[in-house]
Amino acid sequence: MSESKKKTEEEQEQVQPAAETAEEQAAAEQPAQEEPKEPTLEEKYAELEKQNAKLKDDYLRKVADFDNYRKRMIKEKQDAFDYANTAILTDLVAILDDFDRGLAAMQDATDVKAVIDGVKMINKQMKGFLESKYDLSSYCEPGDVFDPNIHEALSSVPADVEEPVCAEVYLKGYKLKDRVIRHAKVLVNMPKPKTEETEPEKEEAGESAE
Repeated sequence: MSESKKKTEEEQEQVQPAAETAEEQAAAEQPAQEEPKEPTLEEKYAELEKQNAKLKDDYLRKVADFDNYRKRMIKEKQDAFDYANTAILTDLVAILDDFDRGLAAMQDATDVKAVIDGVKMINKQMKGFLESKYDLSSYCEPGDVFDPNIHEALSSVPADVEEPVCAEVYLKGYKLKDRVIRHAKVLVNMPKPKTEETEPEKEEAGESAE
């Protein structure tokens, strides 16, 4: 082994113990870590007071939010009730405009047929939009079979019919989709009650038996 190499190894051996000594000295100079200090009763009480105040504040916020939500729902429900018919009333206003124009034209009208045709046109227009937009339809014509579920008999007369029939329609009935919202008011033709055979019929029946 060369002298230079031997000398280097000796220097490394001298440096290593010196480094270990420096590390031990630095560790000794560091203060010992203190153990966690147990909070006092006063500190625990203060922390609980803080938590309680936070919970109380959160609770009051929730109560206020719910009260605001309840009031908003009540207002929206009332608005929905108050303005539920806005769409149909807007359409009816347009029909009223047509009536106003028709009435104004009637003041100087000389052709009665033209006036009648104008009223028929407005009537047709109104029926059309009520049926197409709102599923409102009328029913009941003279000759319809009487149905107590959808007809209201205001009076009745005996007639040569086999089953009750609507003879006259005083007021048409109306259905909203499949639900009756106004029963048709009608005069009903009722089947005549069967009577006993007349005397001539009895005599004919007796002669036939002989």
